[in-house]
Amino acid sequence: MRLDKERPALLLSTDALNRYALDVCVVPLTTGRRPKFSLRVQLKPGEGGLKRNSWVKCDQVTTVERTLLVYPPLGRLGDESLSRVEQAVKLALQLP
Repeated sequence: MRLDKERPALLLSTDALNRYALDVCVVPLTTGRRPKFSLRVQLKPGEGGLKRNSWVKCDQVTTVERTLLVYPPLGRLGDESLSRVEQAVKLALQLP
């Protein structure tokens, strides 16, 4: 699957899967604020190497071919932001 355009994404799949799988699990990011989408976690400039306010589109978990990833990564999210993303993804996928 391809995303609609080149955009930053949060890599969700494990390091072990990322090394061997052809596809990786990602959550795309956007700079477009959509107040009606409560499952989108806001990241402030500087978080994960981002330069602008961004929102993690937790309602759009998808897979992409590993070859489509751009290296090096922008950065890493802190534990608090990762926890907020985890909760939103669980809600979006109706996981316990």
